[in-house]
Amino acid sequence: MLRHSLAFHQLPTKKILSRAFATATAQKVTLIPGDGVGHELAESVKAIFKASNAPVEWEQFNLSGHDSSNDDLMKETLASLRRNKVGLKGILYTPVSRLGHASFNVSMRKDLDIYASISLVKNIPGVPSRFDNVDLAIVRENTEGEYSGLEHQSHPGVVESLKIVTRRKTERIARFAFDFALKNHRKKVTCVHKANIM
Repeated sequence: MLRHSLAFHQLPTKKILSRAFATATAQKVTLIPGDGVGHELAESVKAIFKASNAPVEWEQFNLSGHDSSNDDLMKETLASLRRNKVGLKGILYTPVSRLGHASFNVSMRKDLDIYASISLVKNIPGVPSRFDNVDLAIVRENTEGEYSGLEHQSHPGVVESLKIVTRRKTERIARFAFDFALKNHRKKVTCVHKANIM
């Protein structure tokens, strides 16, 4: 992730950002617009980075979850992510049918061992909401459990799915969640599981 330690006493303007980034070395970033509105959003992101003079050089891959013939492009994209260590990915379509190709999202998580997913949920001042003072960080394990992807048809019409959970990866995601909580001054960590129903 591209990070600069900048302290602002007011909201940064284009001029302030341009000055702050002026001496920074360009960082190559893998950009995967994805499907749907992904391309439109990617163009907006590029325009914002350009306007602020952010030192980013985009390496764009137009990978689509709709096209199962994208295996070579997927390999190039993974190589770019490994090389650059930084990526911005839009939503890739996930095929629902088991007859289709494997999900690029799941393949990417497994190949790059992207084991933790963080979703930040927070109220926006001035926007009405059903609940007040919402400030959650949800950490989810991406590579085990239902994401193991080990399924087979044991008999016509009968599918078995293996839910693999290892101690090593369970401890790893727990450590990640506690480290995240400490670094972000969170006061409480709650563990949620589905062992009672799955």
